[in-house]
Amino acid sequence: MEKGFRKSTVFQVSLLGTGHFFSDFYANFLPALLPVVMIKLGLSLTLSGMLVMAYSVLSSVLQPVSGYIIDKYGYSWLILVTTPVSAIFICLAGLADSKLVLFLLVGLAGLGSSIFHPLAASLMGKVVTAETKGTAMSVFVFGGNAGFAIAPAVIMYCLTVWGTASLLWLIIPGIIFTAASYFAGLHKVDISPAVRREQKTAAAVAAAPWYKSRDLLLLNVVTALRSWMQVALLTFLPLLLVRAGQPSAVAATMVTVLLLGAAGGSLVGGWVGDRIGRKAGVIGSMALCLPVTYLFLIDISPSPMSYLLLAVSGALLQSTAPTSVVWAQELIPGNAAMASGMMLGLAFGLGGVGAAITGALGDRIGLEAALMWSLLSLAAAAVLAVAISEPGRKQAERVAEQSS
Repeated sequence: MEKGFRKSTVFQVSLLGTGHFFSDFYANFLPALLPVVMIKLGLSLTLSGMLVMAYSVLSSVLQPVSGYIIDKYGYSWLILVTTPVSAIFICLAGLADSKLVLFLLVGLAGLGSSIFHPLAASLMGKVVTAETKGTAMSVFVFGGNAGFAIAPAVIMYCLTVWGTASLLWLIIPGIIFTAASYFAGLHKVDISPAVRREQKTAAAVAAAPWYKSRDLLLLNVVTALRSWMQVALLTFLPLLLVRAGQPSAVAATMVTVLLLGAAGGSLVGGWVGDRIGRKAGVIGSMALCLPVTYLFLIDISPSPMSYLLLAVSGALLQSTAPTSVVWAQELIPGNAAMASGMMLGLAFGLGGVGAAITGALGDRIGLEAALMWSLLSLAAAAVLAVAISEPGRKQAERVAEQSS
């Protein structure tokens, strides 16, 4: 592990990364389950869309609200509840015998996810020193990316070989994570905000309230604009390839390359932010991503060069994620969980809205041209990021020492 990690925290960092793996593993159950429950319960396309929307809102958009409550009351013990809640309810969703029960189960699973992300990210910021926060957050984000990527293959295998009831066995990893979290003492980590402590730090006192923070607002916009390009590319690349005459297998391979690149970028991005600063890391990644993605879109036909460009594009897009979370936490040190929820949930969800704009634009000017124009979101994000202040390293160190 990174030199700055205390030996006593290595297990906690690894455990939180593993927890994010399982949380996002369960979060990506629904796409694979949807064809099964549509047939079983006679769901229309409209109801299916509403089910996906309900899960998206409850699991992502509500993350800042969950984070605000966690910041206010310091409910670190919820780390023992969130993952098994998501596991139990989403695995039971495949056995639902009515539409009402299905929506209820999926909704409860989404709530578990919405609490886990800001809580676990806040815990990660507390168990490490300020100078290694980015590296630790990279471990956390990488775990989520890996779990999200592997879920469809695991679920489809279980459904094909053993049937829907076999999904109940997948609850076990969530319970194991809870047991490990208990023995690691994650539920005892004090995550009450620095401004509520008897010894207030200068940074926490000086920081503007979250609802008055111009920098936080700009960082949310920057993250949403970056997510716009990422979601648009992930959503429309398969369709673009198939329309270009490529086999479905090639489209699937391209998506896999993009996801693998993103996973690699998330693992490195936070470490880079620790070395050169949050702002430089985010702006540099997006600035480099612009020409790389443009070169890929010029010729998407499968070739060693196109695969390489796509992997690098995915890495650069996702490398900003861990750094953005830590940056947001440093901007409002008294609301670290809410800041994490904004970066991991709300801003990414808003990126999906941008992807919808790309789709609408594709209907008018063609999908390839629409993706080209969507690169402007990255350019705008890079420019806006210049205007965001960056808490000094020493200031961040004082916050971390006071909050640990």
